[in-house]
Amino acid sequence: MATLRQHIATNVLAVTRFRDLVRKVRAYRPEEDQALVKKAYEFSEKHHKGQVRESGEPYLVHPLEVAILLAEMRLDATAIVAGLLHDMVEDTTVTPEELKAEFGEQVAHIVEGVTKISKIEFASSEEAQAENVRKMVLAMMDDIRVVLIKLADRLHNMRTLEYLSQERQAKIARETLDIYAPIAHRLGMGKIRGELEDLAFQYVDPISYQQVKEAIESRRKEGEAFLAEVTSVIQQKLRENKIQARVEARIKRIYSIWQKIQRQRISVDQIYDMLALRVITQNETDCYAVLGIIHNQWRPVPGRIKDFIAIPRNNFYKSLHTTVISEKGHAFEVQIRTEEMHKMAEEGIAAHWKYKDGPVSARDEQRLAWLRQVVEWQRDMKSSDEFLATLKIDLFPEEVYTFTPKGKIVILPRDATPIDFAYTVHTEVGHTCVGAKVNGRIVPLRYKLRSGDIVEILTQPGHHPSRDWLQLAKSTRSRQKIKHWLNIHQRERAIEIGRKLIEKEARKYRIALKNISEAELARVAGEHGLGKPDDLLAAIGYGKYSARSILARVLPAEAQLSGAGVTEDDSGASGLTSVVKRVFGGGGDTSAIKVKGHDDLLVYRARCCNPIRGEEIVGYVTRGKGVAVHSKSCANVMNLMFEPERRIVVEWGHDPAARNWTVGYPVKLVVFCDNRPGMLKQIATVISDANTNIQNIEAKTVEDHATVDIVADIADVKHLERILGGVRKIPGVRDVQRMQKI
Repeated sequence: MATLRQHIATNVLAVTRFRDLVRKVRAYRPEEDQALVKKAYEFSEKHHKGQVRESGEPYLVHPLEVAILLAEMRLDATAIVAGLLHDMVEDTTVTPEELKAEFGEQVAHIVEGVTKISKIEFASSEEAQAENVRKMVLAMMDDIRVVLIKLADRLHNMRTLEYLSQERQAKIARETLDIYAPIAHRLGMGKIRGELEDLAFQYVDPISYQQVKEAIESRRKEGEAFLAEVTSVIQQKLRENKIQARVEARIKRIYSIWQKIQRQRISVDQIYDMLALRVITQNETDCYAVLGIIHNQWRPVPGRIKDFIAIPRNNFYKSLHTTVISEKGHAFEVQIRTEEMHKMAEEGIAAHWKYKDGPVSARDEQRLAWLRQVVEWQRDMKSSDEFLATLKIDLFPEEVYTFTPKGKIVILPRDATPIDFAYTVHTEVGHTCVGAKVNGRIVPLRYKLRSGDIVEILTQPGHHPSRDWLQLAKSTRSRQKIKHWLNIHQRERAIEIGRKLIEKEARKYRIALKNISEAELARVAGEHGLGKPDDLLAAIGYGKYSARSILARVLPAEAQLSGAGVTEDDSGASGLTSVVKRVFGGGGDTSAIKVKGHDDLLVYRARCCNPIRGEEIVGYVTRGKGVAVHSKSCANVMNLMFEPERRIVVEWGHDPAARNWTVGYPVKLVVFCDNRPGMLKQIATVISDANTNIQNIEAKTVEDHATVDIVADIADVKHLERILGGVRKIPGVRDVQRMQKI
């Protein structure tokens, strides 16, 4: 019976609060369609049925309270509906597609945005990143209502935080201080910011909170009496000077007092603005007139006069501040502002669009310059589309704000890829990067990151950068790190090639390289303007000097380099070819590629793109390695071909009439599919039915989806297209891609 009574009481509470919501919305937006709000309430009631909060009240109460907070901000019906539904995707079985079908694309988009923020875990160790997080959250949303709903959501959660465990209380309160209160401040929403800070402070540092609270309470009675006396004096002076204004008295907030104590290393007694008054005038001129009246009545404290009207704060807060000393020696602060400035200070961006008549002026546009984009706004907005166009934001159009899984912000240039993200985290993470998960899904390295993406880098020990990363990387840091690695390792390989070439040349004369002194090699290196023997060997490996000419300078005078003892197998191109193939790995049927006009040049398929027969190809003359053949679509082509003299025309040789399908070019395929029994077997069957040899196959699963990596021998482009088409027809296959690098 008690449970039934409680159930009835909570239902009555929910219905009562919903009526309050409708009444508030109707009061400031009578033209809005209330039917959609009612539909959202019923939808929320249905899908949250049976869910209970930690306080014991039905979960439905939470979205209702969030919607009421949004109504107090005077947001439109779309925002109210989204507030009622903001936990649907995260806490029920409802999908974004269902929300879109029931309530439209805008509501679904806003709810998805709120859900995205909710999934981010802001670790307390990342406190120093708070400012960047604020920028990121703003930049990642193309609809300001997402942020406003999240603030309302957090405010109601903070009001009911007492029902959670101490550990969760501390975590959520710390997030609130580091993330959400600063967002409210950045948006100029002083009222919400103040409540969030005070609510969070009592859980983050309960001892300090209690100490400051007791200090305030011990002075409250005396302070309130003093403020009442001063208020009476100011009101009298305003009447004498015929200035229309109202006066508000306040005692500074607990958290704000504590911050000042910590920042300035002072006691509560030394805080000048613990007692404060606000004089709210009709216009800006009266603000300065009131300032003069205050200074005529009481002596101002030097250095404590601040004109935030002439020079607004970075969130475009405007007000005049002055601290004065009364006849009894009490210091108090007076803030002077217009009605519009006051609404802006309390409600921030939510106050702009509802209090201004007519189109935005140039000065008003500057007020929100930090948002980078405020289209025209006016008081009476007739539709949600107009509201959305008005409050669209793109804070930093040339930057992308992304998160690590632990909540740390990573700022990247626009169009940045996971490679940029990896190198920003750490150089070694970049070097060993093999892939990435963005928002829980595996993406290719060419994926362009967007603000708000949560990125997890996948690494593999022993993996190294390739030249094609230079085309994918956008940040200066990552490109420099990649080039540095390539330069070092190309040099190591060039030294290895140079040593093998000179050893091979020396063997022709029955001379071991170890018998040639380091000093002799150093001497010859010096003659060529090089610092040490390794520089000389690298130059040989790059093809700058021939092994024969260098050997001639270090061999004893009696040794002859006329070619005695040199066999056809030892000579020239074949020697270079064998060395390069051993070091770099020729791979595939390189003899099928011909250099136009040359029959004796070493040709190898570039590993960055692994071109296969039938693709358009281009040749690049390397130093000491022969001609590298790239697919014309290879990302590295633009990086490599900036030296026209090193380009060379290459072509596929004639296709033999009797094609052997079991021998081909190794190609890596990545299949994104459902995780279900029999999927791997079907994929393998389709590939083998195309007369294809599978060299390697690996599968990775994450919940309901899987990624299958396959290396198969492909004869040509038509063969590849046949396999791709067959795999795509398998039920449950979402996508299949050819990865250029194996």
